[in-house]
Amino acid sequence: MSRPLLFLDVDGPLNPYAAQPERRPAGYTTIRVALTPGRPLRVWLHPDHGRALLALDYDLCWATTWMDAANRWIGPVIGLPEIPYVDFTGALFAERPDGVHWKTERIVAYAQDRPFAWVDDEQSPADDAYVAARHPAPALLRHVDPRLGLGEDDFTALAEFTAGLPR
Repeated sequence: MSRPLLFLDVDGPLNPYAAQPERRPAGYTTIRVALTPGRPLRVWLHPDHGRALLALDYDLCWATTWMDAANRWIGPVIGLPEIPYVDFTGALFAERPDGVHWKTERIVAYAQDRPFAWVDDEQSPADDAYVAARHPAPALLRHVDPRLGLGEDDFTALAEFTAGLPR
């Protein structure tokens, strides 16, 4: 059996963008990213997150609007190698009448029948229900507070999820 996937959102879990404005959280570094012309985006990243993510028993995958840009801007700062990403082209911010997040359908399709965990700050019970109804393998949707970013409780929950999977 292959390892489970860990889908990573950037803004919220890795970049606690909703923390107090202009007050970088302890242990984080600031980068400025010009994804589009105009004012650069401020991003707070914790250099230890990459090592902690790589220590988990998952195959990592970006699940973010950054898509492949996460490999250029985010991964190197936190110590991640280049990893695959879910291509959300054509789906970005598309509202669904059932309340399911616009990422969820593509994440389930990408995972195929593999177990997965997904860390994001925008999931809802509608996403849990969608995944439960359409994904045959175990899945953990882990909501991360965008004011705090990934913390010890999140890493513990991710490790416990993989520990509970059949081998």
